[in-house]
Amino acid sequence: MKWIVAAFFATTILSVVLFRFLPVWVTPLMFIRCYQQVTEGRDLKLSHDWVSLDEISPSLPVAVMASEDAKFLEHHGFDYKAIEHAAERNMKHPEKRKLGASTISQQTAKNVFLWPGRSWTRKGLEVYFTALIELLWSKQRIMEVYLNSIEMGEGIYGAQAVAEEHFGKDAKDLSKGECALIAATLPNPRRYSSKSPSSYMLKRQSRILHEMKYVKALPEK
Repeated sequence: MKWIVAAFFATTILSVVLFRFLPVWVTPLMFIRCYQQVTEGRDLKLSHDWVSLDEISPSLPVAVMASEDAKFLEHHGFDYKAIEHAAERNMKHPEKRKLGASTISQQTAKNVFLWPGRSWTRKGLEVYFTALIELLWSKQRIMEVYLNSIEMGEGIYGAQAVAEEHFGKDAKDLSKGECALIAATLPNPRRYSSKSPSSYMLKRQSRILHEMKYVKALPEK
């Protein structure tokens, strides 16, 4: 048992250290989605191109912070006020869709090292990996990995892939409005599209553009 525990900590810490420097070319979710496509008889699609943070429009980090995690630059992985608010709301209104409080750091940890799910085991591992990447990575690196690995459409992962497929341009050339529209899809990117946005998506885009005025820009590396 001691050797198992030691091996777990050694391999997980080593993987976090390596991904501080190496591109994340594939994630567990990418494999899962490909498997689902095959088993459901759909065409196999995996669009993903890794680009460095300086090759992504500076408006995109601001947009995702405005949409997903306004305190990203302030917290150390967890937004405790948001967690408390979500817990209170979910207890008062159990009939409504569960409100989440995952930070960008938590989503990055989940995307790179774990699998989708709501079990206590997976949640515990998410906390562990979130603490590790906050300790060993810079905020810029967390954002870089997040923007390259997050699902942004059916079979589309990362800023460069969605910029090419939905807007016909490179990620560095995305406008502020396009960045806000991409961020608006993130709660459910397979349901909402930044290529063909509904009126609901356009309202979310407008709200995010407003919120972006109050979010600090990500410092340069």
